[in-house]
Amino acid sequence: MSVAKARKKPDRQNPKAGGPPVVGSPRNKPSRHDTPKTISAKTSSAKTSLNKTSPNSVTGQTHAAPSTAGDDTVFVALSMPELELNQSMQAYFDKCMEKLGFIPNVLRAYAFDMAKLEAFVAMYNDLMLGPSGLSKLEREMIAVAVSAQNRCYYCLVAHGAAVRQISDDPALGELMVMNYRAARLSKRQRAMLDFAVKLTNTPWDVEDHDRDSLRRAGFSDREIWDIAAIVGFYNMSNRVATATDMRPNSVYHRMAR
Repeated sequence: MSVAKARKKPDRQNPKAGGPPVVGSPRNKPSRHDTPKTISAKTSSAKTSLNKTSPNSVTGQTHAAPSTAGDDTVFVALSMPELELNQSMQAYFDKCMEKLGFIPNVLRAYAFDMAKLEAFVAMYNDLMLGPSGLSKLEREMIAVAVSAQNRCYYCLVAHGAAVRQISDDPALGELMVMNYRAARLSKRQRAMLDFAVKLTNTPWDVEDHDRDSLRRAGFSDREIWDIAAIVGFYNMSNRVATATDMRPNSVYHRMAR
């Protein structure tokens, strides 16, 4: 559920998180196969500075390809009541617009409930942007490797874009999405992703020797905790995104290529 920047090329070690606006699930959903001209984006009635912007500036849409033409207006398969953002989330959404130039759809999807939105934002920011012995790139690589196992469309698109941006290596982003084992990774990165994939696919098989393998690769016990927490977060997020048919902002497809 990436928040990779759309406008400015980010610092490799300090990508910014995206922010959340008002839930954008129209009650009368148009087909995603309609052209943009036939889609009427529904914005919140909340009196906020964000909601005065055009739908395209909120979603980051410019010229979406036909295959993603509806994804910036109908981005989740559930109809939820729209709520006005509270002060802290409005400030966060404003920061997203300032830093990213758009609002990631995952945050818009959570905006039907301020408590859930705040919890999601807090967990994301702590795991992906907070202090850790894991680099920002390593954390995004975990997100993509886990999402590849779960075939999560939203997270593969959004976090694949983040890997491309942070690494300044578009091929690495593609390799993470398709098969991380084909990438020329360091021993540390390979051990990290092997553990993440095992914890995703067969968590009951994780034993002491798996943790020992991470230690031998140079990870501290605190870093092993961080790896496990990120794996758990994205397994949860993958399932929510898939269950609700969450669609990534179309701008992600063009980023850092």
